[in-house]
Amino acid sequence: MILSVLTKRADFLAANSGTRNARAGFVLLTRPNDGAGMRFGITVTKKIGNAVVRNRMKRRFRELLRAALPTSGLPDHDHVLIGRAGGVERDFHLMADELAKALERAREGRGDPSGGRRPRKGNRGGSRK
Repeated sequence: MILSVLTKRADFLAANSGTRNARAGFVLLTRPNDGAGMRFGITVTKKIGNAVVRNRMKRRFRELLRAALPTSGLPDHDHVLIGRAGGVERDFHLMADELAKALERAREGRGDPSGGRRPRKGNRGGSRK
């Protein structure tokens, strides 16, 4: 099975409208890609840490995906892993198990509910004088 890598921003934005499965170390987005094969992408924001930390997380994610997708990935889907703050310190085998469970949920068409985002810390809704 040939895995290709997502490189275009439009593909990442399109994956955001797909099924979302959040875990402690990452969020998995899956979305059908109209027969383009099995593709994956990784994104880690600067909130996670400096370049060394982000690159370590991307290397770990790349290895997780290369091991899991040929057997458990969804055919003709895009798979995007978004790094979360706890992902660098988490045990690799634990993350592999979590990815397998997230892929299984995605295969069943089940995702996390898309409840709204949390309010920002500075704006809690009330006005004070």
